[in-house]
Amino acid sequence: MANLKEIRTRLNSVKSTRQITAAMKMVAAAKLRKAQDKILRLRPYAGKLHEILLGISARIEDTDSAGSFSRVSEPENILLIVVTSNRGLCGAFNSNVIKETVRIIKGKYSKQALAKTLHIMAIGKKGADYFRKSPYGLADNRSTIFDDLSFDNVNLIASEVMDSFLAGKYDRVEFVYNQFKNAAVQILTNETFLPVETKDEEETSVVSDYIYEPGRKEIIEELIPKTLKIEFYRIILDSYVAEHGARMTAMHMATDNASELIRDLTLEYNKARQASITSEILEVVSGAEALKA
Repeated sequence: MANLKEIRTRLNSVKSTRQITAAMKMVAAAKLRKAQDKILRLRPYAGKLHEILLGISARIEDTDSAGSFSRVSEPENILLIVVTSNRGLCGAFNSNVIKETVRIIKGKYSKQALAKTLHIMAIGKKGADYFRKSPYGLADNRSTIFDDLSFDNVNLIASEVMDSFLAGKYDRVEFVYNQFKNAAVQILTNETFLPVETKDEEETSVVSDYIYEPGRKEIIEELIPKTLKIEFYRIILDSYVAEHGARMTAMHMATDNASELIRDLTLEYNKARQASITSEILEVVSGAEALKA
């Protein structure tokens, strides 16, 4: 059994850790509440835009200039946008995204990885640190976006990615990220960003009998880029909210574990203290008996 000083030192250390994790839980909860309001307001708007886009995409013709966002070709040059966090202490939030990305590369895009035509853009330092040292390399790192997360800043990255696709630099752009469901649950998601999904009018249930004003071409040229930028921002914000949910849950569990450990250490300390007192009493009694003899 450890001596009293060792147990007391460890007990004080765990109590300090519990204070830190409890504080981090409260900070994460406050940030989650603020960010959650944003994503819950954005989702209906982004969803409706996507619904309209599906309806219009059923009528996109080759003559429509913005239809180039729907260009489907042999996927030779691939861009995977991996969204993680800048900081840790959020459970398996980052490792799940990294593992899923590696699984996709080894399975779906193994040929492109061997041909060095697979490119990885990291949004989040944890993903950037991993893929910088991996055999797949890191083409771009945009982790500073989380220092000031806003639509205008995300719009700059989205525009660059969209322009690269239009220029033929990439044939396919996909996201790997955690989608926010609630504070305790994050949905690991692999989502195609480009090319824009198109469906025949018979395949979609979305009503697409629109009256175009001033004209279909002008509407498509304006709507598709705007919808893509909103969708890009929605994905980054989704991951940001999910990060705070994961961190709050992880810190809650860490605080509970610390409390349980404190109870165990307190019990161990009391047992050791009792054993020490009993030993001292026995020594005193033994000494008294020796003097009588």
